[in-house]
Amino acid sequence: MGKSGFKFTSIIFFGICLLHVYGEPWGDKQALLEFLQYTSHSRSLNWDQKTPACTSWTGVTCNDQKTAVIALRLPGIGIRGSLPSNTISRLSFLQTLSLRNNGISGSFPSDFSKLSNLTSLYLQSNRFSGPLPSDFSVWQNMVVLNLSNNNFNGSIPPSFTNLTQITTLDLSRNSLSGQIPDLGIPSLRFLNFSDNHLNGSVPNSLLRFPSSSFGGNNVTSREISIPPIPSSIPTNGTTRKSKRISETALLGIVVAGAVILFAMIAVCMILVFSNRKSKNQENNGVDSQNTNKFYTKKKRSRSPTETREERNARITFFEGSNMAFDLEDLLRASAEVLGKGMFGTTYKAALEDSTTVVVKRLKEVNVGKREFEQQMEIVGNIKHDNVAPLRAYYYSKDEKLMVYDYFRQGSLSTMLHGRKENRAPLDWETRLKIATGAAKGLAHMHSQNGGKLVHGNIKSSNIFLNQQNYGCVSDLGLATIVTTTAPPIQRIIGYRAPELTDPRKATQMSDVYSFGVLILELLTGKPPLGEGTHLVKWVYSVVREEWTAEVFDVELLRYPNIEEEMVTMLQLGMACTERVPEKRPRMVEVVKMVEDIRRENSDTRLSSEVSTPTPTGLSHSHTTETGSSNYVTPQY
Repeated sequence: MGKSGFKFTSIIFFGICLLHVYGEPWGDKQALLEFLQYTSHSRSLNWDQKTPACTSWTGVTCNDQKTAVIALRLPGIGIRGSLPSNTISRLSFLQTLSLRNNGISGSFPSDFSKLSNLTSLYLQSNRFSGPLPSDFSVWQNMVVLNLSNNNFNGSIPPSFTNLTQITTLDLSRNSLSGQIPDLGIPSLRFLNFSDNHLNGSVPNSLLRFPSSSFGGNNVTSREISIPPIPSSIPTNGTTRKSKRISETALLGIVVAGAVILFAMIAVCMILVFSNRKSKNQENNGVDSQNTNKFYTKKKRSRSPTETREERNARITFFEGSNMAFDLEDLLRASAEVLGKGMFGTTYKAALEDSTTVVVKRLKEVNVGKREFEQQMEIVGNIKHDNVAPLRAYYYSKDEKLMVYDYFRQGSLSTMLHGRKENRAPLDWETRLKIATGAAKGLAHMHSQNGGKLVHGNIKSSNIFLNQQNYGCVSDLGLATIVTTTAPPIQRIIGYRAPELTDPRKATQMSDVYSFGVLILELLTGKPPLGEGTHLVKWVYSVVREEWTAEVFDVELLRYPNIEEEMVTMLQLGMACTERVPEKRPRMVEVVKMVEDIRRENSDTRLSSEVSTPTPTGLSHSHTTETGSSNYVTPQY
């Protein structure tokens, strides 16, 4: 090889190395610059030939190698007119495209058919018109498609059936006509065809969606399954039968009332006495405020010949546990009540060797020793990063204890609802990681014991953070062995699926419902029942009135570029809390949906995109009579 050839090869090699170190998608960058040049927009963008597109351009996200643009998000930047052809369509690796809340007009861009890798397309709240593309089969990987609030007309293409991966389809508030096609797509979880000019009947494959998905059309659907509220007002016939009460009857009513009042007072006195007695008995058990020690209720009833080794043998440790203590150590440990739930009371126990554990003291266990130990073995042998490990358990006639690791950050309930001066606000990243981890933990648990294991008590006080700050599920597998004689407290009712009347008959689908409530709790920052409001019913009512932005926790409104993720998560929470169990997704499907949110949006934290703390797209709609501003429904 001559000197010139060697020199040429060296230049090429140096250029390749330079591209590797300073990766830049030159072709995609040029396409975006041409898009910017030929587009009318009111808001300036910091796109410049001299700056790196992948690290500094607003709304642009590249792959890890910085060789291709995979996401373009330009919501609400004031784009006007039609989109220039042969610009965006040159981004051949584009996966997410969001141009929502602009003023884009013209027909659906025909050259978008070249974007075969698209998984999410958000074109809602623009001025698009004309028919939809006849062939949607080019987008085989499409997961989310939102074309709502435009002027599209014509019929809904049957080719939508080719979108076999789609989970969200929103064509609402357009001028579409004709009949609704039979979309037999198992992955579809959210559907909205409302406020169009559709006619005919709803296909059987879509009857699993609520009637609101087809409202504002001339279509035949099932009746809304909300039972009427029975009136307490008597009918006219009953009113006519009411006559003046005689003196004898009045005297009888007074006497009966006095008897009832006396009986009520007697019952109250008995209850007060019983309550005091039970408290005294409880103080013989665990009382962190008075004795600050962990005792068993009938500690003194042990046989005097019972040896220490016999008592120690009752604590069963699982493989992998590095704990070393016996029952006497627990008895001497200082204890702090962490909470009281449906299945018992939970304590933080500080042992004399500085080990801190969590001890759950079960109440009303309705199975024998053998069944109890079998259930503990099933739970204790679950090994997963997102399941709090059961370290040990103890069984006797009078006491049943479970021992867990102590999580210093506290439960999710404390993080969300604790005193503000004692907690730091949870950002969106943390909440999403909590939901992701908890979903994985619950899905793994559902796969155990031949796919028959049920948690039965999913709530925010049973969700903790592991070392990677992902959600971790605790307190599992107790629903079938514990009898709940007392009525459940309100916060537990808020998580309970509507079909579940007996906690011992919990199912995996009722677990999914409880997890859906947990998602809504993460999004809203509100407890499942608070101030007389049922969280699920409140969320549904707000969404129905198209004030979706009012749902989200105000602490989340400080973070830019997350509204699409929040709305997608909101849809997932609503899918999990469907009243009909068969309509809810399984936990393995929930995991996939949550991971899709994380996978599609993990690199979209572009703080320069929004100059104000209000997230883009949650624009003010109007002012209420009190002068406070409301938000329009965020369209994802």
